[in-house]
Amino acid sequence: MTPDTVAHRNRELIVHGLAEFARGNIGVLRELLHEDFVEHSPGNPSGRDAFLAFIATAPVARARLDIKRVIADDDYAVAHYHMIDASDGRGSAVIDVWRLVDGRITEHWDVVQPVPEPASTPHGMF
Repeated sequence: MTPDTVAHRNRELIVHGLAEFARGNIGVLRELLHEDFVEHSPGNPSGRDAFLAFIATAPVARARLDIKRVIADDDYAVAHYHMIDASDGRGSAVIDVWRLVDGRITEHWDVVQPVPEPASTPHGMF
């Protein structure tokens, strides 16, 4: 993947966006999300403005995000990370999938799994 490929640009866009979001810059999502953004996670609203209002009060906005890997191609980017909030020391394993069009996120899916006791996962979650 060279710097001039769409896949590379998509990966860099997601890495930058996650890093900014993890620093508390929720406003970065206004730049990244298409105004007609479609959210596939149950209970989360679609539309950029509705999603921004929702995510600002969601637990992820106050959590530490430890990014483990980001994989991208010309249409999608996938991130696997450890989300840890103050109320749960083990946190959750998260996989986000984003569809991108012309450098904007147009759709989002995710899978969130609580991290169990270490004895339950001898090979680790990450």
